[in-house]
Amino acid sequence: MTMRKTLLAIGLAIGLSPAAFADGEQFIPMTSYRVGPYAAGGTGVFGGFIDYINLINARDGGVGGVKLTYSECETEYKTDRAVECYERLKGEGPSGASMFNFVATGPVYALLERSVTDKIPLVSIGYGRADAADGRVFPYVFPLMTTYWSQNTAKIRFIGSREGGMDKLKGKKIVNLYHDSAYGKETLPILEAQAKKYGFSLVSIPVPAPGNEQQAQWLQIRRERPDWVILRGWGIMNPTAIQQAARVGFPRDHMVGVWWAGAEEDVIPAGDAAKGYIAAGLNPAGDQFPAVQQIKELLYKTGKGNMNDPARVGSIYYNRGIVHGVLNVEAIKVAQDKFGHRPLSGEEVRWGLEHLNLTHERLKELGVDGLLPPMKTSCLDHEGQAPVIFSQWDGRKWNVISEHVDTDQALVRPLVEESAAKYAAEKGIKPRDCSQEM
Repeated sequence: MTMRKTLLAIGLAIGLSPAAFADGEQFIPMTSYRVGPYAAGGTGVFGGFIDYINLINARDGGVGGVKLTYSECETEYKTDRAVECYERLKGEGPSGASMFNFVATGPVYALLERSVTDKIPLVSIGYGRADAADGRVFPYVFPLMTTYWSQNTAKIRFIGSREGGMDKLKGKKIVNLYHDSAYGKETLPILEAQAKKYGFSLVSIPVPAPGNEQQAQWLQIRRERPDWVILRGWGIMNPTAIQQAARVGFPRDHMVGVWWAGAEEDVIPAGDAAKGYIAAGLNPAGDQFPAVQQIKELLYKTGKGNMNDPARVGSIYYNRGIVHGVLNVEAIKVAQDKFGHRPLSGEEVRWGLEHLNLTHERLKELGVDGLLPPMKTSCLDHEGQAPVIFSQWDGRKWNVISEHVDTDQALVRPLVEESAAKYAAEKGIKPRDCSQEM
């Protein structure tokens, strides 16, 4: 048996796609979760992500003439499984893994140091470790668009606007109902800083995973009588929280969810109780975007779409997968412009991620203007500081109810740099000099 056939047999044995071993292609691992309590998010995001990759191949012939290939590895949204998938997939393809998108905070924490050693970027779009926005200390982590810390400043600004101004937050009470995990705990420092800055009282209440038991938490919320509830949930925790809010009489139009609590799958199971509920967003719902229309035409009409339920195309989670595809593919294109039109290493793709510049003009060219806002990364800023939108559920669909709300970088960035510097000191890391980076 030839070496190639041996590798192919091994790949099939562990559930990897044969395309992962094709020569001359750019390999993107898909560490998805299609089973388990968080499968609704996983199937939607990775379905949209894979459809966008296949669109680029079908419509454009790949990136710079280089076809894109991928293999899925099921993580079940478990950190240990995600780490196993990382080890399985990091060396595949002609030049190794381009980057990893776990769509889960735990694996990002677990692989921070290993990714630097392996020189493979960890792309955490709208999630993960917020201080990784400081690229001087975290050269291989990219919490693109908006970190959880930044998003929470936009969320408090949105609540302030609803109250008639930020000064009206003084004396208000906000409950932070959060998933008791690394993901859920990530925003505790920034919320405490905002409470101090604006004078509102903060009550943080954890919910053990998966979150289908919340009676005690909502009894506490009823006793606290807050003005607003921030729902930092995930999976079944979200419709459960909305239903419990209705049971104790808390108004859903005073609940604001994180973007992992703001998809159709988070509200439809809650029925009429979800009407009026509000959530932050990385992206809106809808299939009106040219790239999504092209996916429908080129993939779904020919039976090549990734979603088992085509009705989910254009949903919040699906469109978030398109956002993942856009940012990953654009990083490859930018890196190709520097290193050549060939399969690139993770180290080379890292350069592309650090030099993204998505203008309105570029987003229009890609057919996604309005699906995500303009953003730009650099050595110093691995986030891009994109603004946040807010949508409200009317019982049938999500309606955008805000302009793009800017994040409060005057508050966030000093905390990012302070936390990153502390991490660097603990790990003996010498921060990069960004003035020397080109």
